Amino acid sequence: MKKKINRRKFLTYMGCSCCGFVLNSCASAPITDRKQLKIVNEAKLNAQAAKIFEKVKKKEKLSKDTKTLNLIKEIGKKMEDSIGEYFYQAKLDDPTKYFEWEYILIENRKVRNAWCMPGGKIAVYTGILDVTKNTNGLAAVMGHEIAHAVAKHSVERASRGTLLNVGTKIIDIASGGVLSDINQATGMDTVGLLSQLGIMAPFNRKQESEADYLGMIFSSLSGYDIRETPKIWERMKKYNKGKQPPEFMSTHPSAENRIKKINEWTNKIILEYPPIKIS
Repeated sequence: MKKKINRRKFLTYMGCSCCGFVLNSCASAPITDRKQLKIVNEAKLNAQAAKIFEKVKKKEKLSKDTKTLNLIKEIGKKMEDSIGEYFYQAKLDDPTKYFEWEYILIENRKVRNAWCMPGGKIAVYTGILDVTKNTNGLAAVMGHEIAHAVAKHSVERASRGTLLNVGTKIIDIASGGVLSDINQATGMDTVGLLSQLGIMAPFNRKQESEADYLGMIFSSLSGYDIRETPKIWERMKKYNKGKQPPEFMSTHPSAENRIKKINEWTNKIILEYPPIKIS
């Protein structure tokens, strides 16, 4: 016969351990100083990302447009150098110190996207080129994606996801399994949906906004004209043709809010983060 678990004692032990765990795992995002939770090993995440990147290169059709790929690499190299120099001059730890930068151009006109994996693995889809239009536009998109990696957003998301899973289990135990019963009765992951809308989605929007801000800084430091940035989102709005979920259900800020913030930041960033001189 199994010994019945004392729920109150279990919650006390788990609560104390989680609090200590969280307090010892706090960090800050570069430049913005936003508090972050990091309980996932970054080196392991980077290694996993590198393996996935290799699979992507084998699975996807890589573009033969060497001119555009070389432009992507040129923009990337300028940002690599500018970011490293900025943190060196500021006497701060360089968050890209252990990055192994790599760039690919994927041939897919239907996908208007780009991404940067942890550790500096970057992919640009040919479809986004219809939106970027020019070098400054491409730099704005790449700056945004690179900012996600520099700010360790993947580490943060993985850490928060891990903590959320633990928290959900504790809540379910505390409620006597009520949440599990609801899931079984409705046939849907009610807990997952609520946590996504109430916790993860707003959290991800905060990351997206931070990536917009940091991306503009990195573009400016690298010598690109960030006044092109709001024009990209205006063009993206036209391509999306209003097919966008309400902001509270989306992990991305609405185009209107995004453009408004970008315009508010532009002059300040141009003045405070001019093109950096590489020593």
